[in-house]
Amino acid sequence: MECKIKDLSINYEIIGQGKPVIMIHGYYPDHRLMAGCMEPIFAKKTGYKRIYIDLPGMGKTKAADWIINSDVMLEIVMAFIQKVIPGERFLLVGQSYGGYLSRGIIYKMGSLVDGLFLLCPCVVADSTKRTTPAHIVLKRDDALLSQIDLSDAEEFNAMQVVQSKRIWERYSDEILAGVKIADDKFLSQLQRTGYEFSFNVDTLAERFNKPTLMLLGLQDATVGYKDAWNMLDNYPRAAFAVLDRAGHNLQLEQEAVFNCLVNEWLTRIEEA
Repeated sequence: MECKIKDLSINYEIIGQGKPVIMIHGYYPDHRLMAGCMEPIFAKKTGYKRIYIDLPGMGKTKAADWIINSDVMLEIVMAFIQKVIPGERFLLVGQSYGGYLSRGIIYKMGSLVDGLFLLCPCVVADSTKRTTPAHIVLKRDDALLSQIDLSDAEEFNAMQVVQSKRIWERYSDEILAGVKIADDKFLSQLQRTGYEFSFNVDTLAERFNKPTLMLLGLQDATVGYKDAWNMLDNYPRAAFAVLDRAGHNLQLEQEAVFNCLVNEWLTRIEEA
């Protein structure tokens, strides 16, 4: 499906009916990252309308010259929400950069959000100021790596803390496929000159007092986990979990625990 925002055609997919759930992926991949980990959970539930967006420059959504920073990107996402589910309350899920944008949505229109899930969120926009561990591979599969295209194997090895055939297949289908079609020129420029919001996204007018889940990887060398702890005062209903044996693609490496904790988050929302 497509949604027009100015001269942009935002590609998105809707699955199911009921309470809207806005899903925002990270930098370079596309909506398949979110659908890959969230659909197995929602496939066993009713009453949720999952809305998966391709951010500009990613997936099937083209970039535009006027998208010069994350403030503009946030405005586009909010305009998309207002067009697709005008006036409706919704749940919000954001991964990595999508988690950064999700915090922007809480800052700007948090009164419409009934639940928040941040998966390995970008907390500190400036990568040089993040507290991150060195990359480590806890479970290496040399036989698998030898069967993969060299450049793909290098990227997989540089990202994954745990390696297996299943994780590779999911990584290839849900993440790498999106990365390969992303607009690298646009995204590289945005990262250099406008990745950080112009405002302090953590200075909320009031705390977000709705069920929240923050999942982080202990071995996440991309955004880390320590910086996220500093956000907790803004989210008094947050469950905060740091998982061992998990990097920036925690949903692949700790699938069972991921599913369990997301289901628990949904239970809290249903009770509320």
